[in-house]
Amino acid sequence: MTDPVALFNAQRSRLFAIAYRMLAIRADAEDVVQEAWLRWAQTDHAAVQSAAAWLVTIVTRLSIDRLRAAQAEREAYIGWWLPEPLVELDERTPESEAEMASDLSVAFMWLLERLGPEERAAFLLRQVFDHDYAEVAEMLGKSEASCRQLVHRAAEKVQQEKTRNKVAREAHQSLLSKFVAAARTGDKDALRALLAENIELVGDGGGKVPSFMEILRDRDRIAELYWGMLDKFPGQVEYRMATINGEPGLLRFIGGKLESAQAFVTGNGQICAIYAVRNPDKLAAVPMA
Repeated sequence: MTDPVALFNAQRSRLFAIAYRMLAIRADAEDVVQEAWLRWAQTDHAAVQSAAAWLVTIVTRLSIDRLRAAQAEREAYIGWWLPEPLVELDERTPESEAEMASDLSVAFMWLLERLGPEERAAFLLRQVFDHDYAEVAEMLGKSEASCRQLVHRAAEKVQQEKTRNKVAREAHQSLLSKFVAAARTGDKDALRALLAENIELVGDGGGKVPSFMEILRDRDRIAELYWGMLDKFPGQVEYRMATINGEPGLLRFIGGKLESAQAFVTGNGQICAIYAVRNPDKLAAVPMA
């Protein structure tokens, strides 16, 4: 029989990918994967027909339980709740390659917050990780009909918001480079021209640092915010390109200290949405070099 440790390690990146998409917090996802390992180490491996299915089932159910437990805390969260960003400075690292074929963007994760724990699990297993309904039903301990209903309901909630088309990575990165150039020089007109008329900016300070309690939808005001940073912190504002949840994004430093991780949605040559994570608890694991 194949070594149980090797079997688990072969699934580890997929298990983390599921747990992170469910929980949107790196440490919580890692805890779930670790708990799955402890259960796997104690099980009768000879009785397991498929290690992959067994492990995905355990991780999914643990994630549902943990997400249910976290809901009250998230409801009491101050301001908007965005996922903890997964930041990579080197796109060639193993973590940046693992499971990146599936949508991991901050914008997509933001949409997933509209779903209940079981809806989220069913939707991810079917639509992102491509399990058939029989597998989803077995993993969730529900009928196929119930799972189809969960996925359908979830898809309606997510797809009605997910209207912008993806753009090529090179175009996305080129647009961010122009945005950084305008932000660094304080060119407010250039900044404004790069922002879509219907742009949205969502900030997450978590009550730890100042952030907007409403979603900003005024591109003049948003351009003013970026322009004003240079006036407020002369010579202290620095932007660095990074991969954030699999897509080009920006890290903003003020006085050498990481102030935010910013993810972007782009389309038609403009920035359509900005998701700025400023909660220092969610920036603690961001690599600096």
